Amino acid sequence: MIKRIFNAISRRLAGIAPAQTRSVDGSETAGTSVKSYSGYQQGIHHRLIDKAALDTVFSLKRAGYEAYLVGGAVRDLMLGIEPKDFDIATNASPDQVKQVFRHRCQLIGRRFRLAHIRYGRLIIEVATFRGDQENGHPARQVDDSGRLLRDNVYGSMDEDVWRRDFTINALYYDPKRDVVIDYVAGREDLYAGQIVLIGDPWVRYREDPVRMIRAVRFAAKLGFKLAPSAEKPIGELGVLLKEVSNARMFDEVLKLFHSGSAILVFEKLRHYDLFKHLFPLTDAILASEKEQFPRQLVIEALQSTDRRIAEDKPVNPAFLFAAMLWEPMMQARHDYLREGLSPQDAFFAAAGDVLHVQCAHTSIPKRFTAQVRDIWNLQFRLHKRFGDRAAVLRAHPRFRAAYDFIGIRLAAGETELEDLFDWWTQYQEKDSLEQVRFANQMIRDIKPVRSKRSNRNFYRKKSSQSTND
Repeated sequence: MIKRIFNAISRRLAGIAPAQTRSVDGSETAGTSVKSYSGYQQGIHHRLIDKAALDTVFSLKRAGYEAYLVGGAVRDLMLGIEPKDFDIATNASPDQVKQVFRHRCQLIGRRFRLAHIRYGRLIIEVATFRGDQENGHPARQVDDSGRLLRDNVYGSMDEDVWRRDFTINALYYDPKRDVVIDYVAGREDLYAGQIVLIGDPWVRYREDPVRMIRAVRFAAKLGFKLAPSAEKPIGELGVLLKEVSNARMFDEVLKLFHSGSAILVFEKLRHYDLFKHLFPLTDAILASEKEQFPRQLVIEALQSTDRRIAEDKPVNPAFLFAAMLWEPMMQARHDYLREGLSPQDAFFAAAGDVLHVQCAHTSIPKRFTAQVRDIWNLQFRLHKRFGDRAAVLRAHPRFRAAYDFIGIRLAAGETELEDLFDWWTQYQEKDSLEQVRFANQMIRDIKPVRSKRSNRNFYRKKSSQSTND
């Protein structure tokens, strides 16, 4: 609490105006603008840093190398936020890091060579200082669009800083000397609450288009704003996200929506017209939404995700994708029903089509696509809950996720699901014998109630003829 109060006072005393016209282009002579601050005065204390991270830094220093905490951990410590990850920058090459930590070290990556140091389940990431901003070096490769394919040119700290993305992530902390080193006025931007790119934003976004969604994520997570120079290129360069590997995009989507600020992330992605590059089918349906639906379904799902993260509960990527893709799947299912397919065949065909398109943008692992299908399928099966079927459905490994999903749909406006949701709520509260009696009270020929919401008619039959689910 004292640390947070101190940081709040520091920001007010700083009186720093937003550096919207300041250029951080790396053209300054390295070292001439470097500033150093006491870590203690910036709210950084060793007790707030994971022991494994400190051990990694001091092990590298004892071996004769430079080593610093860098990036999000330093940023968060200065903001009074407990860091979840600790990254370290050093002048030791990956092979030299391997020699220091031996069996605990795993070298990964081709695009960026990194060292992962394992302490049980905890991984500390160690990166060698990057250098040489020019494209002529054979270890640095750029494609025709300017996208950085490989960057394993090593250098010094005052070269490395210009290879980082945002000024607030370019702060280096030396725990031995308790000093924060700042080359790019990152502290100013941190306390001014803005996201500023290092270098020419047009070039940096082309080098790595993911920086655009990283900027959105940091702005949402920290409550910051994007500097005008960081905002301007996004509208034109957003299309470059299509060139990023779909496997990497899956990881980035999880970082975006499992950040604890999923709703704000969603709104900002739509504001900057980036959401369509992540969920194109969902974006197309949102463009024709009526009475805030299906947007409200997405909002309810993201609120649930944020709530679970705030309560330190686990979150399932399958639930996120099931919510995002539910309406595209239902629209495709309706189209197949009109073609004469059975309800079951229509569902499986629609689910396959939608997941195939989505995986072309974010490569969802098979274990999660299977779970998404289960959650969707149970939306229909949970209606048929009489007799022994209730116990079978309750034992399904995806029952809880499917039950929660019905709750999300109900909260989003599908009021016809209220009786179903209440029934399953009561069923779970009973002991095994009472559950049997409760289920046997159901009429065996019960059928799901057809949705009567007018705001979903954009993908349903317009006639009064109903479809048996």
